Amino acid sequence: MSQKLQDDAALLAAQLLARRWLPRSHALVKRALIDEELWAALGERLAAVGLRVVDNLYADHISVAMLRAAESSVFGETGLAANNNLDLPRDGVALLVVLWSLIILPKRQRQVARADAIEAGQGEMFATDKPLPLASSVAPTVSYRSLLADFGNQMGKKLRIDSNLKLLERHGFIVRRGEDIAEGPLLDLMLDYDTLAPRILDGALADVLGRSTDAVAGAETRAVIEKRREPEPEEAVIEEDVIAREELQQDDEGQA
Repeated sequence: MSQKLQDDAALLAAQLLARRWLPRSHALVKRALIDEELWAALGERLAAVGLRVVDNLYADHISVAMLRAAESSVFGETGLAANNNLDLPRDGVALLVVLWSLIILPKRQRQVARADAIEAGQGEMFATDKPLPLASSVAPTVSYRSLLADFGNQMGKKLRIDSNLKLLERHGFIVRRGEDIAEGPLLDLMLDYDTLAPRILDGALADVLGRSTDAVAGAETRAVIEKRREPEPEEAVIEEDVIAREELQQDDEGQA
């Protein structure tokens, strides 16, 4: 491995440690994402200090997190048993999950739909390169006033919500744009979609989120929840066949 490659990996690792996250548009990050040797060298550098790269195709940034093997040594049993290692209060964690649900669930639905459309168009004679849309361009924003109206009573009213929003913004989970709350660099990186999404969509929180009055995020989240609850096509066909057989059986019994 060349010295230049090692130096670039060291520089990229240092920038990630100093800034906590880097955009995928960053020159070294763009190179690492397509250069297997640089990506492997970056991984080795971080692994040497108990860290790993956190990357997500659907996010606009990359970050770092602790390796599982290092967690017990760093946090101890008490830290591993905690609901988070950022000292977020319980209502802060609840607010984070709600915002993740209202922003990331609809965003992922848009991105997957776009990816499916691109795949379907691959057979076009003059198809053009259509990359996955940037997260910032498809992620909905959440209205601060709607958030207060929908979840204020459950999360400590305005004072607690304002305090927790500041914490979440400081940690990079959200960004504030006037009266709107938008996705931050870490919102789609540090919360595992594959683990969290089914628990929300199939759990009691889905009903709470489905009642959100937010004009955009609430409506799109309801659409995702409703789509999740629709029966699979095969199940629907089987159900129709059963009904048809029962009707035929009743007709035969009536004729007899």
